[in-house]
Amino acid sequence: MRTLIVVAVDGEAEACQGLDAHIVVSGIGRTNAAAATTLAAVAHGPFEAVLSVGVAGALPGGNLSIGDVVGATACVYSEEGVVTPAGCQDVRALGLPLGDFEGNEVPCSPALVRLISPVCPKARIATVATCSGTDAAANAVAERTGCAAEAMEGAAVVHAARRLSIPAIEIRSISNTTGERESQQWDLKRALRTLASTLPAVLSRLNA
Repeated sequence: MRTLIVVAVDGEAEACQGLDAHIVVSGIGRTNAAAATTLAAVAHGPFEAVLSVGVAGALPGGNLSIGDVVGATACVYSEEGVVTPAGCQDVRALGLPLGDFEGNEVPCSPALVRLISPVCPKARIATVATCSGTDAAANAVAERTGCAAEAMEGAAVVHAARRLSIPAIEIRSISNTTGERESQQWDLKRALRTLASTLPAVLSRLNA
């Protein structure tokens, strides 16, 4: 299976070294991620799978620990929607679809989810523009999206691939907790090590 891997930064690309895949460093955030995914698919395709790969922060109530690697069942845009007196609502409240899917949830390829679930437990992952640096912010993202972790690119990568009719999924290793910055726990090196050790098994599953 010819695979495109999209990462945000060089450290994540280093975790992908040696993999039989085309690796692109997009830069941080949704615009960079969507543009890089589209450009790579057009310039270097065809690809049979797209993986959004990197580290993520664990959200409250998600039961994830630093070093855990998860595969997304859905990538959920956190900010898109409307703020009302009753709270934040997703794009369904506006009557404006983001794509050929329900609300803010970009579904990952069911086939890819099934293939990698033996090596990557499943989770919903939020895509945020602003990382959660307070308890209130982290709780709000978790409550609004129902996600176990947050990162900054996954929904955009999977969304772009979906528009190109390429199966896609997001894979994240937990590098930190979210919430108050002063009390967050971080171990980026551990997260990158576990990511690097898990990805060969993921590619093996895809190519079996």
